[in-house]
Amino acid sequence: MPPFTPESGAAAALLTPGTYVVHAGQPDWGLGQVQSAVGVRVTVNFPHAGKQLIDASVVPLRVVEPEDWMP
Repeated sequence: MPPFTPESGAAAALLTPGTYVVHAGQPDWGLGQVQSAVGVRVTVNFPHAGKQLIDASVVPLRVVEPEDWMP
């Protein structure tokens, strides 16, 4: 799945609480779970980085299925 960008309405709809994402620039953070999303501001809880507030217009997040994700 392509990274979320604010221009992509379909991708924006996917960033809902409970969705799993990977931070493209920080794969060592692990598989994150979206806690909240308001506009382009997304709060994600990562196992190796804790809770992060991300501006999704700047930072690409890739939506993944947990069973398909491989670090």
